[in-house]
Amino acid sequence: MFNQPWLIYAFGAALAAALTNIFGRIGVSKIDSTFATTVRSGVMLLFMLAVCTRLGKWEHWRQLNGRALTMIILSGIAGATSWLLGFKALSMTSGKVWRIGAIDKLSVPIAAVTAAILLGEQPAGINWVGIALIAAVGCLAAYKPG
Repeated sequence: MFNQPWLIYAFGAALAAALTNIFGRIGVSKIDSTFATTVRSGVMLLFMLAVCTRLGKWEHWRQLNGRALTMIILSGIAGATSWLLGFKALSMTSGKVWRIGAIDKLSVPIAAVTAAILLGEQPAGINWVGIALIAAVGCLAAYKPG
């Protein structure tokens, strides 16, 4: 299982997401979270323009059609909303990285259920158990006793 290329990318994404919260928590400690998200978005745009140029990916613009572009735009809006809300949560005095990260990972079961309904994806029973455990662990990790 651990020699599959997609898994390496997925672990890399998880590491990058964790660092996003760590760096973000430090970054928003003394500035407005919306402004911080805007700066972050600008940096990401410049970084992605450089990556796309370096990898020679600009030729793929011809593959864009109306539906694909609409879905990419909606994905961008959803991602920006996630960043705005996540940075806002991190900027709050009670915003603990581990607690916010745990709640953020509830996106996994939400995505699984949504993909089953809208895309017809059919995880196996054992996968649903794992998805349910992610939901339970996210809630337990974020729980504040007392």
